[in-house]
Amino acid sequence: MRVVGLGARSGVSAAEVLAAVDAVGGPVDALATLDRRVTEPGLVEAAQTRGWPLTGHPAAELDAVPTPHRSARVAAAVGTGSVAEAAALAGGGELVVPRTLHGRVTVAVAVR
Repeated sequence: MRVVGLGARSGVSAAEVLAAVDAVGGPVDALATLDRRVTEPGLVEAAQTRGWPLTGHPAAELDAVPTPHRSARVAAAVGTGSVAEAAALAGGGELVVPRTLHGRVTVAVAVR
């Protein structure tokens, strides 16, 4: 299973999300993000457009996931130092694409 973890700014469009996901290439089985973003219209629309499930994880859960990259700025803003990588890895697996910024969307990919 290939999971794309997403970090996104509020107000991001579905087109921005899909462009970021497409940029990392490969098949996608699911999207994952911070639980506060799981109702963000652009994320919801992107997931629905492609038929991908979208899962949200609490900040405390994401903060407990070991990741290669962490940001103090992100931690101060949302309560976890990693969103995209941690969300991709939340169900286990191996990180195959580290966090990559595409405009207002950060993506990371894990394979379980």
